[in-house]
Amino acid sequence: MNEGKIHRNSKQRTSILELLKHTKAHPTAQEIFDALREDFPHLSLGTVYRNLNILVEQDQIRKLQYGSTFDRFDGNAVPHYHFICESCGRVYDLDIGPFRELQNAATEQCDHTVLSHKIDFFGICTDCREKDSIHEGTSTSPVGEAVTLEKN
Repeated sequence: MNEGKIHRNSKQRTSILELLKHTKAHPTAQEIFDALREDFPHLSLGTVYRNLNILVEQDQIRKLQYGSTFDRFDGNAVPHYHFICESCGRVYDLDIGPFRELQNAATEQCDHTVLSHKIDFFGICTDCREKDSIHEGTSTSPVGEAVTLEKN
């Protein structure tokens, strides 16, 4: 856990964390805001961003940045890889190894201390591939689709 300012826990932060822990989606702050607005009518997008940044700082969630205009957030803080669809922008977890072994091999090869690494896989997801085969000749937007988040 990162050392730093101690933040008092809040209902909003707890709800954001629970939402992220119980979804396989990698939502944006806006999508999280939209999902929680009914439970917290006075919630602001700024509050969502502030709490997301605190959770990232505390190593409870991960911020995913892929060069788009918005970040996505991952409730699985354990190191793992991702597949990113270049058509719809969805992010999928990949449970493939060997995460630690690659890091150790890099340390041995370059004689530096490797603290972390990131490998992402890019391509077209099954849904987009099937849509393209149905609608051949039409283009899809790489902006990203809305994610439906379910609260447990």
